[in-house]
Amino acid sequence: MKILVTPTSMQPEKENPALDRLKEFADELVYNPTGKPLEEDALCRLLEDCDGYLAGLDFVTEKVLKSCHRLKAISRYGAGYDRVDLQAAKDCGIFVSNTPGANAEAVGELAFGMMMTLARRLVPLDRTTKAGGWVRSTGTELYGKTLGIVGLGAIGRVVARCAGGFGMHVIAYDPFIDEEYCKQKEIESMAFDDVMSRADFVTLHLPLLESTRHLVDRNVFASMKDGAILINASRGGIVDEDAALDALISGKLGGLGLDAFEEEPPAGSPLFAFDNVLATPHTGAHTMEATENMANMAVDNLIAMLSGQDCPYILNR
Repeated sequence: MKILVTPTSMQPEKENPALDRLKEFADELVYNPTGKPLEEDALCRLLEDCDGYLAGLDFVTEKVLKSCHRLKAISRYGAGYDRVDLQAAKDCGIFVSNTPGANAEAVGELAFGMMMTLARRLVPLDRTTKAGGWVRSTGTELYGKTLGIVGLGAIGRVVARCAGGFGMHVIAYDPFIDEEYCKQKEIESMAFDDVMSRADFVTLHLPLLESTRHLVDRNVFASMKDGAILINASRGGIVDEDAALDALISGKLGGLGLDAFEEEPPAGSPLFAFDNVLATPHTGAHTMEATENMANMAVDNLIAMLSGQDCPYILNR
């Protein structure tokens, strides 16, 4: 049995017990030679005679899937699956799984950390102080403010827990919201438009689907409170970056934290000219704990699917 492994955290030079288990299971492992997400042509070559595929952020298109006649299962290393054509995989008889919740603590903490950093302007203050400056900058406190969470899944719930410790009022939108959970945690459930218009801080935790692409557009920015701070630690396409730029120029948006971008890496983005924009390289899931959790879960999923055992995280049954 031959398996392709592409996540950068699971390459052969790195010590990884989960990868060791996969080596014992398979006859041969093939790795990503580029150190970055793979495009169609490279994937077609690497997957040509593979039975299994432990996938990073590669672009798994219909063309790729139709070219891989031996491929039986794809295990996504992470919760997101917007770069995998699920319907094409189903049509080809290829199971696809993911690792929901494995990185929830890591991403949730990063999102909350971005909120705190932008609220107190820590990055520009650090920069000017190290350069010899001694400026006074008036920030804003989180206590008593309204936090809007869009997507109250595992990651959104971590953010809500953090917010509770800071005395924030939490409101949330999720198309599949658990009203009982909201009641227990004193979270106010409401429509998307209401969350966006009422919150002082907004954090996004949704998958990228056709229905969520550019969900936060010019109309949504216009409806937000003056000076509101927006955090996107999910997928880049959810925020219309051109509209965000205009909201920053006008002063409508008080701060923007992005761990995901419409193009990655986002070289030369005009957003980077603003001191109230905080940018990180899609690093939300990159903690030691999350990396271990995702690796173990992704390997377990792949072994189960290739062995004909039950895998509860298959996305395209």
